[in-house]
Amino acid sequence: MEELKLYTYIAVFGSFAVYFGIAWWARAGSTSDFYVAGGGITPLQNGMAIGADWMSAASFISMAGLIAFLGYGGSVFLMGWTGGYVLLAMLLAPYMRKHGKFTVPEFIADRYYSKTARVVAVICLIIASLTYIIGQMKGVGVAFSRFLEVDYDLGLYIGMAVVWVYAVLGGMKGITYTQIAQYCVLIFAYTIPAVFISLQLTGNPIPQLGLGSTLADGSGVYLLDKLDMVVTDLGFKEYTTDNMGGTLNMFAYTLSLMIGTAGLPHVIMRFFTVPSVKAARMSAGYALVFIALLYTVAPAVGAMARLNLMNTIEPVAGQNLEYAERPQWFKDWEKTGLLQYQDKNNDGKIQYTANAETNEMVKVDRDIMVLANPAIANLPNWVIALVAAGGIAAALSTAAGLLLAISSSVSHDLMKGVLTPDISEKNELFAGRVVMTISIIVAGYLGLNPPGFAAGTVALAFGLAASSIFPALMMGIFSKKMSGPAAVWGMCSGIGVTMLYVFQHKGIMFISGTEFLGGLEPNWFFGISPNAFGAVGALVNFTVAFIILKATSEAPQHIQDMVENFRTPHGKVAAAHDH
Repeated sequence: MEELKLYTYIAVFGSFAVYFGIAWWARAGSTSDFYVAGGGITPLQNGMAIGADWMSAASFISMAGLIAFLGYGGSVFLMGWTGGYVLLAMLLAPYMRKHGKFTVPEFIADRYYSKTARVVAVICLIIASLTYIIGQMKGVGVAFSRFLEVDYDLGLYIGMAVVWVYAVLGGMKGITYTQIAQYCVLIFAYTIPAVFISLQLTGNPIPQLGLGSTLADGSGVYLLDKLDMVVTDLGFKEYTTDNMGGTLNMFAYTLSLMIGTAGLPHVIMRFFTVPSVKAARMSAGYALVFIALLYTVAPAVGAMARLNLMNTIEPVAGQNLEYAERPQWFKDWEKTGLLQYQDKNNDGKIQYTANAETNEMVKVDRDIMVLANPAIANLPNWVIALVAAGGIAAALSTAAGLLLAISSSVSHDLMKGVLTPDISEKNELFAGRVVMTISIIVAGYLGLNPPGFAAGTVALAFGLAASSIFPALMMGIFSKKMSGPAAVWGMCSGIGVTMLYVFQHKGIMFISGTEFLGGLEPNWFFGISPNAFGAVGALVNFTVAFIILKATSEAPQHIQDMVENFRTPHGKVAAAHDH
């Protein structure tokens, strides 16, 4: 055990030292460095940074855990979070890079020629980003509390301090190079245990193939068939067919995650850090490759983790594990409170079933599956330590990207763009850093009292981005006539409807006990769950905008010419740093 602790400290603090060193080496000198890294990052580097930015704690820690417990229904996360990337690369990134502005609200302000539009976009952006950071903060807290064996709250404070140092110092430039390092850490940390476990279970070293192979015990049974048998025996739903609340809900959920992805500001901002439109397309292509490396391994990790967990608790059918003989990892996770056992029939053995009366595993937090997986499979200590560093890298890289999106939208869009247009570059940089500090404190507070599990919170942020920002960007690029007032009404109604639906289910600002309209059934709108409602919000947004456009005048001619310009492949490309 001591050896494991030593390895973990080396892996985690060693990687921190690297991040800090990089942040210091690449610290920001100008606002252009701070927001878009001076526009001088190569597509390959940018692709890796996007990968790290993208694969948050929700991807690294929660997603395989969700797939482990939801089975087939968990595939919406895979489809939505990779499919959205394709939309972003094809429909938004090249045009916005050609227009050449720093931030999403700035693009919206130019295209819809109004300060109101800019302010509305800033508000939508902050709501979505803060919701998303809560998920990252929970990931940081879980990872630190387990591996440094400290309290969850203290783990969260350590995480906040680390992000603060390098996000505030380095800005986009520091963050980009740090994220490249974080991508390398997290991809190794994710795939190495998966390779080991796949070898153990199926004898096939490639986890993607191992998932569809027969087990290595010579029985000739396929891994997934075995898993279906194990979970249905205990009364859980069959793993490979369990879908999430019906086909329509699965569809809406996937769509909401897809267009939410494409509307998330911290990813779009990444495309402004490369020198040209071609480089923006290239970096999206690279990013997809880097992301697929992790996302195709996730279903295997999820299924294998679930199988290992079941086999630990019930090694032979009908023979349950003695509680006194429980393995070391079980005790470690009990300390964090994320695994809880209650001996209901006093036989000293662990019963784990779907039946609430007889089930003695009262709490199995989904978010621990990936982190506990190497220990459950008895892998060597250095692998366990590597996973710790990977989980923390995933959470930190995304949190930093989001903080940058929030701080740029406040200091650049609200202050420079609307409230104090004649602010000097030095003061704007200072304001950006102050805003970032405040956001970290707010996010930390929300991380101490988080709504729901990490990936659920994140899905919600995607719903909010899907219903407000994505439609505004799409109409801005593909409809020349779309006018400012129409877009503002569209954004407000889209995010409004989505937030109403969510708060009506989850309580206002997630405070339990404030769910209004309590008499309505859960998922009352065609069985669509609140996390999947962003797709409906987006439809409302488009509809309202087009109705209002019909009733009012269309966009002025110079705006239509501007749209024409950023839609043609040739012609002048604005640099991301001449303003």
